[in-house]
Amino acid sequence: MRISSKGDYGLRALFDLALHYGHGPVRSRDIADRQAIDENYLNQLLIQLRRAGLVQSLRGPQGGHLLAKPPAEITLLEALQALEGSIVEMAEGIQPAPRPDEAAILNAVWYGLRQVCEAYLATQTLEDLAQRKRERDGQTMYYI
Repeated sequence: MRISSKGDYGLRALFDLALHYGHGPVRSRDIADRQAIDENYLNQLLIQLRRAGLVQSLRGPQGGHLLAKPPAEITLLEALQALEGSIVEMAEGIQPAPRPDEAAILNAVWYGLRQVCEAYLATQTLEDLAQRKRERDGQTMYYI
């Protein structure tokens, strides 16, 4: 499993938007400052996230970026797949195994690893991250 800076920074941006969910649009400059991401790179990521249906962008002086749906409805799996594609895959340049039966055994291991990673990430939402942040900051919110 490999998460690039694209996945890390994109997830940071979504996390930031989740923390500010319900407070109106957030300017990319503010996200970039808080998350230590180059603003130009952030804007490229936000375009990709918008195309994936995870972010909405509003133009104008009161514009900025918003999550396209509530943080509880965006899983980390959905976010990372929008940014990275497949979460676990074979590295480029690996030579094919000389024996197909042995390759099939190893491929089953990689498939199992992908299943476990994807299952875990599918259970984690942006709301879960925001709730953990609020708990650390002493702002625990309870829902009934």
